[in-house]
Amino acid sequence: MKRITAFIAAIILFSCSKNQGELIGVQGREMWYQPDPYGMLYLPMGSYNMGNSDQDVPYAQTSGQRTVSVQAFYIDQTEISNNEYRQFVYWVRDSLARRALAEEVDEEFVISENFYGEELDPPVIDWYKKIKWEEQEVREALEFLYYQPSERFYRRREIDTRKLNYEYYWIDYKTAALRQSREQGLTDRSVFIKRDEVNVYPDTLAWVHDFTYSFNEPLTQNYFWHPAYDDYPVVGVTWKQATAFSIWRTQLLSSYLLEIGSILVNDFRLPTESEWEYAARGGLDLSPYPWGGPYIRNARGCFLGNFKPLRGNYIDDGGFHTVRIDSYNPNDFGLYCMAGNAAEWTSNAFDESAYNFAHDLNLDYSYDANPNDPPALKRKVIRGGSWKDVGYYLQTGTRTYEYQDTAKCYIGFRNVMTFLGRAKEDYN
Repeated sequence: MKRITAFIAAIILFSCSKNQGELIGVQGREMWYQPDPYGMLYLPMGSYNMGNSDQDVPYAQTSGQRTVSVQAFYIDQTEISNNEYRQFVYWVRDSLARRALAEEVDEEFVISENFYGEELDPPVIDWYKKIKWEEQEVREALEFLYYQPSERFYRRREIDTRKLNYEYYWIDYKTAALRQSREQGLTDRSVFIKRDEVNVYPDTLAWVHDFTYSFNEPLTQNYFWHPAYDDYPVVGVTWKQATAFSIWRTQLLSSYLLEIGSILVNDFRLPTESEWEYAARGGLDLSPYPWGGPYIRNARGCFLGNFKPLRGNYIDDGGFHTVRIDSYNPNDFGLYCMAGNAAEWTSNAFDESAYNFAHDLNLDYSYDANPNDPPALKRKVIRGGSWKDVGYYLQTGTRTYEYQDTAKCYIGFRNVMTFLGRAKEDYN
């Protein structure tokens, strides 16, 4: 009798509920709109003809015509600047300092418990506690961050940039998705969590070692740290450093969103070369240059990008080496310096025949090279040409490469973020 009564009560309870027994989804979820990341522009999804829009001058045959489609994404309006990258460098410096101070001066520089009183192992850094760099006790605890007296130049107390190493992680989804990974019953996700560590300071000596019999020492001494170059593109960063920056930028935003109780968004990352070319074309499908048309000058005879004009008249385009990241006119998407200034890293590995086997949906060919792999497997695609390149490399369809562990004074990067959803209009 009690069971019958309970059963009838359950029927009455569910019949009186709001869903009337229908499938209506989880109720009470807030409406959510994708916030535009600071400094980024939204690019709608689209299809275009990827590859050469003009003759293949060196007859390299590395970029045949291919119709591809890319989903909506955000992209930095400009290349990452020295000052923006310096925020990353300072973050790494300060994180090392805070951990050292927690061990030797004040344990409050790290947080060992969360809001629920649960122990955090390892503790996390407390970024709200101020470092008093001028105090003697603090200076002594942080002495390990500086060059030893024997290495100092004119007794200047400077940060030893060799100490600025950043540890980062990512999930290898491609390996996790393999049939054998699933059939072997690998339920421990740690198998697919990859770790790496990289020194984050740019190779400022690139300005010297990239050239022979050329005086570029002033740029080595000043380019990255001096305020005069704050808004110039960061160069001298390897592909791995650019990748580490993207992961750090993701964690920086994610930490803030979690702090305010908001929902996480997609990761910052390097663009695939199909995304990069789509962005560079600015909606002009068959144009060889981001600004449209087959010419590299405007109607008044002025050059439209920062590159190596004529037979080496570097100043004829208004530049010399790099210029400010917002120089020249943007393309029709509003993006600056998609041709010239600094060439840009993409996320893709370089393979001459990639267009022949990669998918036409979000075309992407990647390979995570190991330190012991042959050099050919460490090639990463760079796009856009630079201040020291001839005009051919400024074309939207031209692709070339550099090695992932190599830093050059003419290669920088910008980030992208995949849009959450199909298109912005779906939110309206």
